[in-house]
Amino acid sequence: MISYYVKQAWELMKQNKLFTGIYVVGTALAVASTMIMAIIYYVKIAPMYPENNRANTYFMVNGRFKSTKQSWMNASMYGYKALQEWFYPLKSAELVSASNDYYSVALKFFVQLEEGRPDQNVTVKFTDPAFFQMYEFKFLEGKPFTQEEFESGQRRVVISDNLARIVFHTAENVVGKTFQMNFVEYQVVGVVHEPSFLMSESYAQLYIPYSIIPNYNQPENNPEYLGSYKVTMLAKDGKALKAEIEELVRKYNNSQEDWQWIVYNQPLSHLTRVFSPYETENFSWLNIMMLYFGVFIALLLVPALNLSGMIAGRMETRLAEMGVRKAFGANRSLLLGQVMWENLILTLVGGCLGLLIAWAALYGFRSSLFNLMDLNYRDVMVVTSTQVDASMFFAPTIFGITLLICLLLNMLSALIPAWNSLRHPIVESLNEKR
Repeated sequence: MISYYVKQAWELMKQNKLFTGIYVVGTALAVASTMIMAIIYYVKIAPMYPENNRANTYFMVNGRFKSTKQSWMNASMYGYKALQEWFYPLKSAELVSASNDYYSVALKFFVQLEEGRPDQNVTVKFTDPAFFQMYEFKFLEGKPFTQEEFESGQRRVVISDNLARIVFHTAENVVGKTFQMNFVEYQVVGVVHEPSFLMSESYAQLYIPYSIIPNYNQPENNPEYLGSYKVTMLAKDGKALKAEIEELVRKYNNSQEDWQWIVYNQPLSHLTRVFSPYETENFSWLNIMMLYFGVFIALLLVPALNLSGMIAGRMETRLAEMGVRKAFGANRSLLLGQVMWENLILTLVGGCLGLLIAWAALYGFRSSLFNLMDLNYRDVMVVTSTQVDASMFFAPTIFGITLLICLLLNMLSALIPAWNSLRHPIVESLNEKR
């Protein structure tokens, strides 16, 4: 019976190509727009190379110190003294890593290539050895710079495979080789598979010890706990981590007369930072879920309502056909099932087309689409054409949920007008001239 329904539905769709085309394209655009938004946020929050521990990652981004004697506040990232006294010794954190992100973006870095080739602008990250435990990089050869190399300020760097191909024309057997960046010599100790630039916390083309930065361990601001370091922590128990940091705040504030340390909602989880990157914001998961669920439903509901009007008009033109089939013994359930199978096939075809459109749009406009609504947008100097991992696009769960919701809405949009049309008496349907 099902195969009969499918064959008959297919024949009916071929007879009305305009309606079929509009229905399929409308469904495809609804699915595509929803999939684009869903995949964008999937990439932002799902565990992906090398940020496989996103669920247990927390950040201390900004330090804020309020003067007790004057009505003003000093705010910036944290200083080296804060790293040594507060964050590196944290007991509730499995790992603590710090990166000097200010130095990475404040200066321009160029790798000098052989004669005849222009200098190559590169993206660098100044960090510590714990960074390579925090993020699960795939080392193609070599290893991270050691704690001893870090403490002694040696210019030992980890390079991405894509940049290695540009600098050395190969990504193999480059450990031990040297190159110049900003006319200073560096030595390669490891080569990693370059992550997507969409992995904003871990992406770089060169990973360098922050200990080579001039005066990296000297106070930069007042109070001296402020500086230019972002702190990343890996912890299984976020509540315990937050409680330990709150205890640090309490002890510091009780011991000071001039300053009061304010952390607001920090430490921020990775998920919180995606949707609310500012630690001073009052964050509500309920409001976030309602907002995005409303957006997704609207993207699917509006086309469904338009299709409902089209289906109602089409059913009016088929009243004579339905009357004839009723006269030959077809009951209302049989006719309704036929209409629903037609719409099911159209929805499935439109859903698959929508998925292809979403993939094409995301790949073709990846540099802009993936940064929609991203308050942490950061320009990246892309040196290769491989900017995204194809596995990011394959999210069967998201597609399944989107297609299911679209299917339900489209079925409802078809069911209501079809049911109303089939309620017409046989004589009235047979006399229908339209």
